[in-house]
Amino acid sequence: MPEISRFYGIVIKMFFKPKEHEPPHIHALYGEYVGLFDLKTGKMFEGDFPVKAQDLVTEWITLTKDELLRMWETQVITKLPPLQ
Repeated sequence: MPEISRFYGIVIKMFFKPKEHEPPHIHALYGEYVGLFDLKTGKMFEGDFPVKAQDLVTEWITLTKDELLRMWETQVITKLPPLQ
């Protein structure tokens, strides 16, 4: 699963599969925590991320949403800047 970005100890990755892998989402890793975040809403729909880490990922998705959705559609991964 390619790494897209890394910030504040959070690693963001994206993985592609056929249509059954919907909705468009990213995987976020933070220590032993894992979260799947919907690209359209920015909200975690699966996982056990701490609330503050969820907020950071949601903020980052909001800032990079267009690029993330483009990656999901084209399946061409590029590195994105971290949250600052």
